[in-house]
Amino acid sequence: MLVYFQKGFNYGQDGPGNRLVIHLQGCNMHCPWCSNPEGMEPDRNFGGGNGDRASGGGKMDRAPGGGNGDRASGGGKMDRAPGGGKLYRASVEELAEEIADCESLFFDGGGVTFTGGEATLQFEELRKLLAALKERGIHTAIETNGTHPRLPELFPLLDFLMMDLKQIDGVIHQSVTGVSNQRILENARKAAAEHPNVLFRMPLIHGFNTGAEDRKRFVDFAGELMAGSDGENVKFEFLYYHEYGKVKWEACGKPYRVKNGFVPDETRARFRQAFLENKIPLIQT
Repeated sequence: MLVYFQKGFNYGQDGPGNRLVIHLQGCNMHCPWCSNPEGMEPDRNFGGGNGDRASGGGKMDRAPGGGNGDRASGGGKMDRAPGGGKLYRASVEELAEEIADCESLFFDGGGVTFTGGEATLQFEELRKLLAALKERGIHTAIETNGTHPRLPELFPLLDFLMMDLKQIDGVIHQSVTGVSNQRILENARKAAAEHPNVLFRMPLIHGFNTGAEDRKRFVDFAGELMAGSDGENVKFEFLYYHEYGKVKWEACGKPYRVKNGFVPDETRARFRQAFLENKIPLIQT
């Protein structure tokens, strides 16, 4: 069984084209700026309420006008009541069939993206599902924090890989996220060398990774990744701090601890300039 807490369509934000994005439950990090804190715990969502199995509440319906929602909510949007969100459970076969039913909506190179939480925590089931989707010719992508030691096993099953680089300094990374970045950096090097289409995303948060030394570390490591790539398969993107998830922390009963995380325009400009001066390819989705 795969466990997820949210799904829906977006265009061009989590991979190319129109995509079904499925948020799998559970994360091994505790980033204080996370916009999906309801997805952190492996077995509960918001206040701890478990949701329905796919056959009773997790199945995607096409809403009037081409939108998508959950049958649990009666049509056009996900039923996520404040303070009491649901978890959904579905087998690999059920999700593969449901995703295939949405294939007509995967226009402009679209497909399915798995994110979280951290999608690779449900590694075996995710691997089986990706393999089933590849057999059907469906474009696959994941967004990952890069910590799983077996992440490279998924490379042949992924058309598009999005991987976070939050902080290059290991001590700072460990102290803020609760997890070492050693495996992340190793997997990033492997991805740049082996995967045909990788986007490294760097969430910039004032006070965590936006200083001059942080900028130099990002540029140096990005340069290392480019040197190990074929020159065409790797791109980078900055994700700037926002507070869209703040209300969710409150709904989860968790304190929101980020203070003054917004990145000034001049800092954004310095990061962009440093990357471009070093011929490191940047995109903006």
